[in-house]
Amino acid sequence: MLAPKKPNDSFTVMNEMILPNDTNVLNNLMGGRLLHFMDICAAIAAQKHSGRVVVTASVDSVSFKEPVKLGDVVTLEAWVTRAFTSSMEVFIRVTCENIPTRRKVKCNEAYYTFVAVDQLGTPIAVPPIQPETEEDQHRFEDALKRRQLRLLIAGKIKPEDAPELKELFSPKTENL
Repeated sequence: MLAPKKPNDSFTVMNEMILPNDTNVLNNLMGGRLLHFMDICAAIAAQKHSGRVVVTASVDSVSFKEPVKLGDVVTLEAWVTRAFTSSMEVFIRVTCENIPTRRKVKCNEAYYTFVAVDQLGTPIAVPPIQPETEEDQHRFEDALKRRQLRLLIAGKIKPEDAPELKELFSPKTENL
């Protein structure tokens, strides 16, 4: 068994200044460009954790909370929240800052899933995660639910194969 690693071992920070080529006709960062930045940052975190080449397996729901303007600096922070056999869930937080005005806002967050692979592209085992903080522990525990939900949506498992999600699928009864 591989030695556990801490979430902080995979912590990755990436900064990008938004230039004209990154924007749409409203001078806002194009969503696809932000997803590109996020994928790179999250992949680096997954590679730091696994010590292997990784491939993107899934991206959870992404919503764009704030527009990122031309000239803003985007800061992406990513780290592995949980590792399974060969896959890793990576949390990524995105903030944007207008340096002249010092306005800084959270503009996005998401969970990405990566799979570590060998030279032939075959999935390979990754080290487990050892949470350090309460926040780490919370994300670690909830990662199993998020994983089961991803697999359920992809049609890879049935609801009865997702015991952690049972309460989502069971009608609640109230005491009268």
